[in-house]
Amino acid sequence: MAEEKVELRDVDRPLAGDGVKKPQRPPSTFDKLIQPCLGEIIGTTFFVFIGCVSVIENVPAAGRVQPALVHGFAVAVMVACMDNISGSHFNPPFTIAIYLCGGMQLTMVGPYLASQMIGGLLGAGMSRLMVPPGNYINASGAAFDILKSDDQLMGALCGEIFMTCLVTMVVLLAAVNTKTKSPLAPFLVGCTVIINILAGGDVSGTCLNPARAFGPAVMAGYWSYHWVYWVGPLTGGVLAAGLVRLFLGDDKIRVIMK
Repeated sequence: MAEEKVELRDVDRPLAGDGVKKPQRPPSTFDKLIQPCLGEIIGTTFFVFIGCVSVIENVPAAGRVQPALVHGFAVAVMVACMDNISGSHFNPPFTIAIYLCGGMQLTMVGPYLASQMIGGLLGAGMSRLMVPPGNYINASGAAFDILKSDDQLMGALCGEIFMTCLVTMVVLLAAVNTKTKSPLAPFLVGCTVIINILAGGDVSGTCLNPARAFGPAVMAGYWSYHWVYWVGPLTGGVLAAGLVRLFLGDDKIRVIMK
């Protein structure tokens, strides 16, 4: 007996009855807007919280290893858990780059950026409530205080641009670009965060995320060279989007040489 070929368009056809497909309920405002934004707030909150605590309570003998592992594993876990809720951005450069590569609607960019800033504030506030006051003050509340003079600016700014470009490019290729999408995206992004911190932690502090910089800066009142942690990551994110749109993306994303 010849096998019956099942077309993809027939998969959602009822197995019994008259074969008339019932109309699906359109997504509610909660599903389209509120829940994704809550996912960004909660995910960013816990990422910033864990990251700040790892810096404030860092064991001196561990050096950069402790914050590198904590930030990387936190990213991997939160991305895996929240992916189907909000897409697991938790980082303004990621959101902007994903929009530039066609991965989200413009109307969601503003709410996502606001949600990430709120999450950064909440996470930094939670870390301040948890750690001893002396440790908090000594670590400047996990704000990025590594820059002490203008002589360090060029290296730190370039580091933030290049390292953010790398991790954003991994996000775009592993989670947005159809040709290179991978179920290992959370692991790949987390590993990229780890290697960035290990490589550049002593140059810029390896922020890569304005939400991670903003929350601790507000809570600790530390604003010295804070602009570096906005300009660098945002520039790196746009640069990564440009690389994918021009050279690395598939036919749907790439704008030249199709």
